[in-house]
Amino acid sequence: MFHLIFSIPSWYVIARFVLPLAMPLVLKVILSLLVLLASQYLLISRFTAGGIFSPEMPRTVIILFNWAFSAVLFLAMTQLLIDAVTVMSLLFRHPLEIAPGVRYLAALFAIALGAISVHQAIRVPPVKDVTIEIENLPAEFEGYQLLQLTDLHITKLFNATWTAALVKRAMSLNANLIVVTGDVIDGTLQNRRADVEPLRGLNAPDGVFAITGNHEYFFEQERWTDHLASLGLHPLLNSHAIIKRDGAELVIAGLPDASASRRNTIGPDLTKALRGAPENAPVILLDHQPRNARQNALQKVDLQLSGHTHGGLIVGFDRLFAKPNAGFVSGLYNVDGMQLYVNNGTALWPGVAVRLGRPSELTRITLQRRK
Repeated sequence: MFHLIFSIPSWYVIARFVLPLAMPLVLKVILSLLVLLASQYLLISRFTAGGIFSPEMPRTVIILFNWAFSAVLFLAMTQLLIDAVTVMSLLFRHPLEIAPGVRYLAALFAIALGAISVHQAIRVPPVKDVTIEIENLPAEFEGYQLLQLTDLHITKLFNATWTAALVKRAMSLNANLIVVTGDVIDGTLQNRRADVEPLRGLNAPDGVFAITGNHEYFFEQERWTDHLASLGLHPLLNSHAIIKRDGAELVIAGLPDASASRRNTIGPDLTKALRGAPENAPVILLDHQPRNARQNALQKVDLQLSGHTHGGLIVGFDRLFAKPNAGFVSGLYNVDGMQLYVNNGTALWPGVAVRLGRPSELTRITLQRRK
């Protein structure tokens, strides 16, 4: 059913774009097969060593598959718009005849848009500066900067070269603290060891802290947590760290992903994570999925940093991501007095490496006291 749903745009393109073309039948059959193949990247991935979540195939092949799928998707959307205009013209008794050139322009538009969307997805992201106000922020932490990385999904697509370039850009920002809010990898430790090695270069004066995302639990989560800790990504799983400045304190707490309890391991427990924390210090919570934000706000969290949604990938499509994430998809929200920032992601899952209007981000967060 999953793969059938992904094929729907292809069938529409075949029926409404390919078959009406003025070309020999054999060429239509070949083109139809290529269009259908573009939608079955995930099915093909299942037969690679890494499976659907970590296709172990050459990076170029992954890029081409994502470009082909996105081009078909955008062509289906464009063709749907053309058909809607045609139907409206019939309803108003002014029938339009769509010139063949319009179809070819639609195809060129979809191909170009697909290339742009894949480029937006796989680039090393630019810096995004976000200022967040916290009501009880001590003066000593005015202007304090955190760098949030999330949803790196280090794989054959986001490989060692990409990771090294990301680390270089991250280190040029000189943040006080780096936080990594889950989905660091896709793949086994054996397959990803070289690709994650550049993460060893991440460092900040107040440390580098990490939590798990749902994808870590697909691949030997405990081994990955230990290995990432050996690279300097210190885990905060139902625990917290205290940052001090001239007697003032800031609490950084972290939770395992919400899916952890379904994977026969310890699930999130915010009460445990905050146990022993200074009572009057501001609390910044790292929680991969934003869906529990309202629940977390009840425990006097000042700021929650999340990822997981990839920003909804394509503007307009983000509404599909809203319901399973309690309405939180992208950007800054006020949740019952708690600030929630949902990061679009530093990268994304290579199964759908497409972005349009929801860019990836290297997020530098500056804290200010709310006036």
